[in-house]
Amino acid sequence: MPTHPSPAAPGARPSRRGAPGPTLAAVCFGLFMVGLDGTVVSVANPAISASLGTSFAELQWITNAYLLGLAVFLILGGKLGDRFGRRRMYLVGVAAFAVTSVAIGLVGTTGGVIAFRALQGLSAALLMPQTLALLRATFPKEKFGTAVGIWGGVSSVAIAAGPIVGGLLVEQAGWEWVFYINAPIAVIGLVLGSRVLEESTAPARTRIDVPGVVLLALGLLAVVLAVVQSESWGWTSPLTLGALVVGLALLVAFGLVEQRVAHPLLPLQLFRNPTLTVGAVAVAVNFFALFGVTFFLSLFLLNLRGADGLTAGLMLLPLSGVSIVASPIGAALVARFGIRVPMATGLVLIAAALLALTGIDVDSPYLGMAVPFVVLALGVGMVMTAGADAIVGSAPVQLAGVAGGLQATSLQLGGALGTAVLAAVVSAGTAARLDGTALAGTEGVAQGLVPDGLDAATTALAQDAFAGGLHTAFVVAAVVALLAGVAAAVFARTPRAHHEAPEVLAETEAALAAGPALR
Repeated sequence: MPTHPSPAAPGARPSRRGAPGPTLAAVCFGLFMVGLDGTVVSVANPAISASLGTSFAELQWITNAYLLGLAVFLILGGKLGDRFGRRRMYLVGVAAFAVTSVAIGLVGTTGGVIAFRALQGLSAALLMPQTLALLRATFPKEKFGTAVGIWGGVSSVAIAAGPIVGGLLVEQAGWEWVFYINAPIAVIGLVLGSRVLEESTAPARTRIDVPGVVLLALGLLAVVLAVVQSESWGWTSPLTLGALVVGLALLVAFGLVEQRVAHPLLPLQLFRNPTLTVGAVAVAVNFFALFGVTFFLSLFLLNLRGADGLTAGLMLLPLSGVSIVASPIGAALVARFGIRVPMATGLVLIAAALLALTGIDVDSPYLGMAVPFVVLALGVGMVMTAGADAIVGSAPVQLAGVAGGLQATSLQLGGALGTAVLAAVVSAGTAARLDGTALAGTEGVAQGLVPDGLDAATTALAQDAFAGGLHTAFVVAAVVALLAGVAAAVFARTPRAHHEAPEVLAETEAALAAGPALR
C-alpha cells in the first residue's frame, strides 16, 4: 500500500514525494529509455551487421533478444514490484538497464551483443511495469486516463526520436553510441526517481510463482526461436516443428499450472474480462505491425535505396513522430467515446496504411511512403492509449503491477513476433521470386542487400524480389490488424472502474481479491 509522508515541519520545504506530477515525470525517464531502444536499433542494424559480420538470423536476434527478454519477464517484473516495492524495482531496473547498455557497446562480438541485449530486456522488464503501476497508485481514478495519455505520448516521443537519434549517432560516433546514450538518461532518472517516487506495494504479500516463470519463459522462447530460425531451418524442418510444438506445449502447461497455484504469476481469471483480453490482443497486434514494419522499412531505406542513417531516420519521422500527437488524440477519444471507437478505428487505420505501403518500390517518390507513415502512426498512437486503458483500467487496483506487466508483455511479445513472422514472410517471398535464377540462395537480398557487380537486369530482379517479399509481409500484417479491429469493435467495453463511485469500486475490488475468480 502507498505510504504517506509525515506532515512537514513549519517553514520546511514541502516534500514532493508521491505527488502525481513529479511521479509522472520521474517514471517517464525509464519509459523513454525503453521506448528509445525499441526503435533506435533499427537504423543501427546495417552498421552492426557490417561491423560484426552478422547473419540475417543473428541480426534478427539482436532485435528479438531484447524484445523476448522483455516479453518473458514483464509479468514477473510486475509481481516483484507488487511484492517488494514498485519504487525499489523501478530504480533497480533503471540502473541495470544503463549497465547492460554500456556492456553492449563494449563487448565487441555478435554473441556478446545478443546476450547483453537479452539482459537489457530483463532490466527493462523490471522497470517497465512499475511505470503504469506507480501512476495507478498515485493518480486519482478520474485523472488516470489523462496520465496514461501522457505516458503514451512520452513513449511515442521516444519511438519518434529513435530512428533520428540512431541515424545521427551511427553517422557521427559509431553504432556503439546507440547504446551508450542510455547511461546519462538513466542517471537523471535515478536521481529524480529517488527523490520524488513514493514506495507502494500490493495490499497482500504473495509468493513468487517460480514454475509459472519457468514455463512461460521457456514456452515463449521456444515459439519465437521456431519462427526466427524457420528462415534457415525451413518451416517443415523437424527442428522448427519440434521447437514450435515444445513451445506450445509449455504454454499449455503454464495455463494449467496457473489455474492450480495459490498465487499465480498471471491470474488467468483476468481474461474473463473481454475488454482486458481484446486490449491485450490489440496492443500485441499494434506492435506486431509497428516493430515488424519498422525493422524492414529501415532495411529498405538503408540497404535497398542507399540512404544514410540520418536521412533514413528523417524519412521515418512521420511514422514515429505523428504518434506524439496521436496518443493524446487517442486519450481524448477514449474520454469522449470509450475504448471501443479509438481502438477499432486505430487498427483499421493501421491496416489501411500497410495496404497503401504495398505500392512502394526502389524508385517510389517519398510522398508515397510519407502519407501511409502518417496514417499508420495515427493508428498506432490511438491503439497504444486505448489498449493500455483497457488492460490496466480493467484490472483491480491490487493487480496493477500484474496488469502493467501484461500490457507491456503484449507490446513486446507482439513486437518480437512481428519482427520474426514478417522476417519469415519476407525471406520466403524473396526466395520464391529468386528461385531458379542466378541469385537463388543469396541470403543478403532478404535484407535488401543487392550484390555488387550485377548487370542492370539482375540488379532489378534482386530489388523487385525484396520489394515483393516486403509487400507480402505488409499484406499479412494488414490482415492481422483488420481481424483485431473486428474483435475490438465487437468485444471492447469501457472499464466499469471509470464510472463507478469510489465506494462501489472499493467494495468490488475487495470482493475480487477475496474470491478465486475475478469475474
